[in-house]
Amino acid sequence: MSFNEEEVFQLFKETEALLEGHFLLTSGRHSNVYFQCAKVLQYPKYNELLSAIIASYFKSFEIDTVIAPAIGGIVVGQEVARQLNKKFIFAEREDKALLLRRGFSLKEGEKVLICEDVVTTGGSVFEVIDIVKSNNAIVQGVGFIVDRSNGKVDFRFPQTSAMKIDAISFPADECELCKKGIPLIKPGSKKIL
Repeated sequence: MSFNEEEVFQLFKETEALLEGHFLLTSGRHSNVYFQCAKVLQYPKYNELLSAIIASYFKSFEIDTVIAPAIGGIVVGQEVARQLNKKFIFAEREDKALLLRRGFSLKEGEKVLICEDVVTTGGSVFEVIDIVKSNNAIVQGVGFIVDRSNGKVDFRFPQTSAMKIDAISFPADECELCKKGIPLIKPGSKKIL
């Protein structure tokens, strides 16, 4: 079974992964909606189906390794790698910078697919792109579950998502929700406060 974009959106609603309120995003921006991918991806069958959208798109690409930024991208990256039968590694934060740790490495010329759960500004993905390039490996593409930018973020490599949505977000100092006095919630995994 495969999902179309509307079915993906409904899946987020059914699993209570689409939250509405006033949220602090990983990017530092504020939004009235938040996609808690972990709520959907906690179900292996949904992770398999959503990750299959990414794996299917990249199945004809030459890929040696799948890499993801911790934490959100790990579940997606692992499943995409499993479906493509490729090695999987992840980058994690240390002193606010994403790094390869735990003995993970990339070789010169290694062909890499980057996976993520949600993209708003693409900050974490751009950091992983820099890691791949700094190791003289080759970015083959970027796959993610939710594109909150509705296609406005361009990584300059082939990219695909399971769902695109033009979610409203504000710079923190211009937030309409703050002006209305709506309490701010920080539901993600990255500590940015």
